[in-house]
Amino acid sequence: MASEGTQSNGGRTAWARNLATPVRDFLGTETGSALVLVGGIIVALLWANVDFGSYSELWSTDLSIQVGSHGIAQGLREWVNSGLMTLFFLVVGLEAKREIDLGELREHNRLWYPALAALGGIAGAVGIYLIFNAGGAGGGGWGVAMSTDTALALGVLALVAPTGSTRLRVFLLTLVVVDDLAALVIIVVAYTSSIDATALAIAVGLFALLGLLRFLPTMRGPIAVVVGAAIWVALYESGIDPVIAGLAIGLVTSAYPPSRHELERATDLTREFREQPTPGLASTARRSLAEAISPNERIQYALHPWTSYVIVPLFALANAGVHLTGGLLSAAVTSPITIGIVVAYAVGKPLGIFLGPWLATRAPVRRLVGGGKLTITLPGLLGTGTAAGVGFTVSFLIASLAFTGTELDEAKVGVLAACLISPLVAFAVFRGTRMLIPQSRRLEQLRRTAESIIDLADDVDPERDHIRGDPNGVVTLVEYADFECPYCGRAEPTVRELLEMHHGGGLRYVFRHLPLQDVHPHAQLAAEASEAAAAQGAFWQMHDTLMAHQGELDLDDVHRYADELELDADRLEEEVRTRVHLERVSEDVSSADASGVSGTPTFFVNGRRHHGVYDIDALTKAIRRARVLADSEAKALAEKKRAKEEAKREHEKAGRA
Repeated sequence: MASEGTQSNGGRTAWARNLATPVRDFLGTETGSALVLVGGIIVALLWANVDFGSYSELWSTDLSIQVGSHGIAQGLREWVNSGLMTLFFLVVGLEAKREIDLGELREHNRLWYPALAALGGIAGAVGIYLIFNAGGAGGGGWGVAMSTDTALALGVLALVAPTGSTRLRVFLLTLVVVDDLAALVIIVVAYTSSIDATALAIAVGLFALLGLLRFLPTMRGPIAVVVGAAIWVALYESGIDPVIAGLAIGLVTSAYPPSRHELERATDLTREFREQPTPGLASTARRSLAEAISPNERIQYALHPWTSYVIVPLFALANAGVHLTGGLLSAAVTSPITIGIVVAYAVGKPLGIFLGPWLATRAPVRRLVGGGKLTITLPGLLGTGTAAGVGFTVSFLIASLAFTGTELDEAKVGVLAACLISPLVAFAVFRGTRMLIPQSRRLEQLRRTAESIIDLADDVDPERDHIRGDPNGVVTLVEYADFECPYCGRAEPTVRELLEMHHGGGLRYVFRHLPLQDVHPHAQLAAEASEAAAAQGAFWQMHDTLMAHQGELDLDDVHRYADELELDADRLEEEVRTRVHLERVSEDVSSADASGVSGTPTFFVNGRRHHGVYDIDALTKAIRRARVLADSEAKALAEKKRAKEEAKREHEKAGRA
């Protein structure tokens, strides 16, 4: 069995295919969908300029939903903007919540800096826009220039910094979530003409009811869908843009890793269904499988492909169709609305994103935000800010609320122009950083950022753990594995190849037990047999033998292997029978539980969990990154020690003089 987003050498595991939604999967989908989004924009522009009549007629088509005497009637474009886009904001909120619960932001003081970057970016963009438009006809449209488009920004970052660390992308993702939340609040405050207090109170009450559904034993999902739809309707009736419902619901939907207890229960129920295939057992097994995964990840898995590859491109198709006449382009070149939007995104937003966190790292502001360090370097912060200088989704939403007619078209031209200019600025910043700042200086800056969150609960103990490779290696690769797990067997050649590549030193490999007894009946016996061999000084010989014979792991088999390895086979068998080494294996299992490990194989590189594939390329890159950072830290410590010794010698020399 394999889980937690892992992959064998030959292909993705079932767990990774169907259930894992770590931030890297989110980023991959989001950046890939940027191309589809751009395609939607191009199609909309072509359609509007070839036959604007049919384009306008289609998206103005009235659609209504009527239940008795009550109903909602909107144009097709409005249904896309306020209906389907609610699901987009729901997915964004879900991923933000996942990062807060499980990811880089689970140490909540790390949320301050991307939040301040988002607020700084909004302030910078709005300030620049108002320089051009305050007191003019476009003054009320300041909200158009403030919001970053998630898909486009992540796509730009992937293009201009393809080798950039996940830290940059996680920082940007967090920034745009805060950015979206602030934008939606501004829509409510500044772009809502009137609010029906009764409808709003109903929406708040339904939101509270949604939180209570977690205590229901069954039917939570269907009831939650009904309540969520009711919240959307109540917000619509209140006069507030209902898309805010999606983000709010996403931000309160918890994410948590599947526990081994829940996985074992699901396995037991599935086995019962296999023995007695009844509808009742089928329903129970299906529910237990689903409930092993957090609702956050279940909803995200169901919706994310639709929002990224259908809903957002459809939004682009419905809104980006500007009829680009010569008169409009001529007016846009000199329009303060268009100019204000372009300069706000290309200059104001990156500058604000940079200055917000930078000011927060200065005393005494740093004390107000709880201390800590930035998770990315200052050049990385500036580059990420330029990548965030692309607006589309929320910008077009606000533009449709703030403007009409020619002014609306000028605002859309400004947003589209910024989408072309900001990526060029981002490319120039990242390329300039690499050319002007030496690698040694970049590594020194990286060392000064906040350390990665350590996922491994129990440190490696050379006196206890089973270690291969360089015992003093600067990079430690820990694997939790199961001798009967076929994916662990497929990963074994990869580990051997890694050790061979680092045979000169530098890599320390640690094996820890996680026998999955619910699916591998001989895994516990094999683990205890390996510890019995370890008591005779032959752990690794037995480890290699057991991995090579994963289908033959009963007591007679391990007795035979002990004979072949010239061990005291009778002693080994007796220790396995009497469970002498049960506690030693259980200690590894407890450390796996403390580290949030529920499947095998699971790897940690210098204490940091390795997500995704575990082929030779992926693990080599992870080890190389860890080694570069460790070498940089060691060099910095050596320089600091040398400077301290030099200062001491100078002091002693001055004293003698």
